[in-house]
Amino acid sequence: MQKRCQPQGRETAGRRRLPFSLPWVCMRPAMSKPFSRRKLLKAAALTAVAARPVGVPHVLANASPNAKVQVAVIGAANQGGISVNEVARLGERFVAFADVDERQFAKTAKILAEYPEIKFDSIPQFFDYRQMFDKLHKQIDVVFVCTPDHHHATASMIAMRLGKGVYCEKPLAHSIHECRVMAQAAKKYNVTTQLGNQGHSREGIRRLCEYLWAGAIGNVTEVHAWAPTGRGGTGGRLPTRPVPKGLHWDEWIGPAQYRDYHDELHPALWRSWWEFGDGSLGDWGCHNLDGAFWALDLAQPVSAEAIEQVGGSQERFPLVNVVRWDFPARGNLPPLKLYWYDGYRAAKTANPKKELGESLELSQNRPPIVLELEKKYNRKFGDGGTIYIGDKGIMFSGNYCDSPRIVPEEKHRQFPVPERKLPRLKGTHQADFLRAFKEGTKACSDFEYGARLTEMVLVGCLAERAGLHQKITWDAAAMKVTSHPELNALVQRQYRKGWELEA
Repeated sequence: MQKRCQPQGRETAGRRRLPFSLPWVCMRPAMSKPFSRRKLLKAAALTAVAARPVGVPHVLANASPNAKVQVAVIGAANQGGISVNEVARLGERFVAFADVDERQFAKTAKILAEYPEIKFDSIPQFFDYRQMFDKLHKQIDVVFVCTPDHHHATASMIAMRLGKGVYCEKPLAHSIHECRVMAQAAKKYNVTTQLGNQGHSREGIRRLCEYLWAGAIGNVTEVHAWAPTGRGGTGGRLPTRPVPKGLHWDEWIGPAQYRDYHDELHPALWRSWWEFGDGSLGDWGCHNLDGAFWALDLAQPVSAEAIEQVGGSQERFPLVNVVRWDFPARGNLPPLKLYWYDGYRAAKTANPKKELGESLELSQNRPPIVLELEKKYNRKFGDGGTIYIGDKGIMFSGNYCDSPRIVPEEKHRQFPVPERKLPRLKGTHQADFLRAFKEGTKACSDFEYGARLTEMVLVGCLAERAGLHQKITWDAAAMKVTSHPELNALVQRQYRKGWELEA
């Protein structure tokens, strides 16, 4: 284990209470003196923008596409474990792992035990990814960022400024400003990027786009999406608890505002808290809203509103949400209303599967139109998916936009199979990213696309934060909430000393 850096500690100077029950935000100005990492990043950035095929670093610029990619993983277990397994299966080379919890490395080792050629103990392990970049940046080609949401931008920006390819889990970022900065950086530093919305690589979303573009249900004016997720809670911050052995708490907090360790944060329930996650919508929105965003050319809404909420507080997301976005006409496409449903109505905690057991399905917050269609056509639409309502019919796609079908089924069989207009991908989402990196091409859900998709999702999170029936208006060009200016403190975050976003 690498030597621990000195903790930044609690920062209280310069804080003020914002209106509208927003969380504490540090208004302290950025550091006046640069630290060594900035010098490293500045020098590396000059190298990173040198002419070369998009995404291909100097170490591979003249290599065969069959050369092994040198991979670092930040967040080495849980969701990161899926990417670890995929990278190992594809035969690439791990050069570093970073995780704030030393206990998580045992999970990574267990995954890699299936690949005897990989000697996990010989691969450097860090609990601070900044130290990893300081010491090993010359050995790294690409980075998988599989951390809680509040770390996504900071870790990805360091990597991109060093000229590294980045695969970042969804949502792309924790604020809209971060989305835009990350998309700009990917273009500026000419690196391969991929948002971890795995369904974007699959056949289902391509078939969905092609059916909708072929006019299978006419002009779409409403979309209703739901997902098997229930985060959030009630009440305030929980009592301070001792930091578990092996967890480096200051590094877990990272760029967020400091708080003492308490329950229901690490390793699984951090999405429920405004300071660290983006709720159920941030968890699944980039999956089940992806098809509507792509096929219907949604861009950004003009307004959004939370039309139902259960629970929630100034610390936590609501347990149950219904959100509506309003989109203007787009070329020949009519105005559209997009709806999102999440949570479980009987749940009192952010762990509904454990709490509700066999009654989970009956408690799920699903669109009323889904219940009507299930009853009318005697079929089940499952625990997640999307309904598309057009002036000539209805379509459905499942979780990750898989298995799109016109409803009812006989109409799907009657409609001519549309021409394939989108290229098909072989293999997994991670494989697409690594292929794009080797070939110097774009991955299918790069940061330019992923930033716009995530921004739409985060506008919905702002509506949740505004509260029930508080319709917010969004000026995308100015990157501002014009109806509730106090929410703009969440559009562009402030960062703790030593974790500033290096744009």
